[in-house]
Amino acid sequence: MIKHQIKKNSYFDSVSLMILSRELKKLPGVSEALVGMGTELNLEIAHNVGLFTEELTGIGANDFFVSVQAETEAQATAAIAEAEVLLNKKNESKAALYFPPTLDKAISLDAKLNMAVISVPGAHAADLAQSCIDRNIHVMLFSDNVTVEEERTLKENAAAKGLMVMGPDCGTAIVNHVPLAFANVVRAGAIGVCAASGTGAQEVSSLIDQLGEGVSQLLGTGGRDLKKEIGGIMMKQALAAMAEDEATRVILLVSKPPAKEIAAQILAQAKDIGKPCVVCFLGGDRADAEALGLTAAISLEDAAHKAVALLCGETPADFTGFAMGEDAANALAAREAAQMAQGQRYVRGFYTGGTLCDESMKLLLPSLGHIYSNIPLQAADKLADAKGGESREHTFLDFGDDEFTVGRPHPMIDPSLRAERVRREANDPACAVLLCDCVIGYGSHPDPAADLAEAIAAAKATASAAGRHLACICAVCGTEGDPQSLTRTQKTLESAGAIVMPSNAQAARLALLITEKIG
Repeated sequence: MIKHQIKKNSYFDSVSLMILSRELKKLPGVSEALVGMGTELNLEIAHNVGLFTEELTGIGANDFFVSVQAETEAQATAAIAEAEVLLNKKNESKAALYFPPTLDKAISLDAKLNMAVISVPGAHAADLAQSCIDRNIHVMLFSDNVTVEEERTLKENAAAKGLMVMGPDCGTAIVNHVPLAFANVVRAGAIGVCAASGTGAQEVSSLIDQLGEGVSQLLGTGGRDLKKEIGGIMMKQALAAMAEDEATRVILLVSKPPAKEIAAQILAQAKDIGKPCVVCFLGGDRADAEALGLTAAISLEDAAHKAVALLCGETPADFTGFAMGEDAANALAAREAAQMAQGQRYVRGFYTGGTLCDESMKLLLPSLGHIYSNIPLQAADKLADAKGGESREHTFLDFGDDEFTVGRPHPMIDPSLRAERVRREANDPACAVLLCDCVIGYGSHPDPAADLAEAIAAAKATASAAGRHLACICAVCGTEGDPQSLTRTQKTLESAGAIVMPSNAQAARLALLITEKIG
């Protein structure tokens, strides 16, 4: 039974509606649900999931609709009624707030405003960002689908006025101790972070907090900033800001390897600042940084440890081990491996954080040889159909990549698609280890561990029923101060049978240990 509700000329924001879809699918008897505006994309999704009927013909982008497939008409009607209730709650919570309809109106309310967070469709994002630059307003550009040419122009114009343009597709920043977008509750401190990576920035800042220190500023640049086409304009701008900031005593750079000529410029600038600097260019050549007297890191965790060591006046050393100790880690890996059935041998890594997925692959690839992925390190390891197809040998997926987010919120907001894949993977007799991140903090799902824990428990039960053992390893990116709480999140995952490691790097290393001990 498929039932629809259509409201002409009624607008709701897309992220709220996609989250509503997920909530309706949890209701009794409901097998599929879609709540959205009548855009071409949403109507295509309705077709793809089997919800499209003639009733949806003719609705447009300004029309709101709810479509539900349920076992009975009564259950479908109840689901549509629940959608109305949830929407009304959202509207009530916003009723006391005022949202200025234009940039000029916002500025008229407070002339001191000097930072704008922009999250609009990519086609309009560059124009709005330029309007902010024209008004001497710094920009955090959350929007994606901004062209490289637009990005470079925006950043050149901003740099000429001493302004920051963080982004496009910038997901994380902490400015004057205020978290923006996806960010964690990190104590104030003296380590300044310049990052061309959202979850990379979250991982290092959270680990710094866990080590007892804090962050002065965390400035994101957008993932393309250090490419040759952009030239590292905002990384240079961020470095200059850290140099002038009296509260910043140690600087930490985070990125995938930049274009070689851009890396040389960034490292030379960092050397000349005169403050201790840790360079974490994941997968890059550490010798380039060390030749200039900078401290090179081999993982995000290593970078956090080295930044704290420098702040405390200590000599930094590579952190490549386990917080529990090597002997305990080897014993744990041996116990897990001993329970595996014949034929179990592969690691499957499913991530909501793209940089965390990338880091794990870089740590494991030298030993595993091939890791198939939607964001592969080797062109030959590209999966043809990461979303709908099956895993191939060692497979790692970034669920935040475009292939998975068309028509859906980012997996840190809605982790249900990753959870479905975890359950599905348990049916593969060759799967030995499931490796997952869990990112908490502002912007993330209110309780991402609950969804993942349910999936892990179900996957382990499926494997057990087939006479197999599934090792499930997780790392939580976050702090005790986060709304979801680091400890509470870890305990939720542990209660489902997951092995929870203190960092993404340690989780990856444990997965490798287990595979090495499988007979």
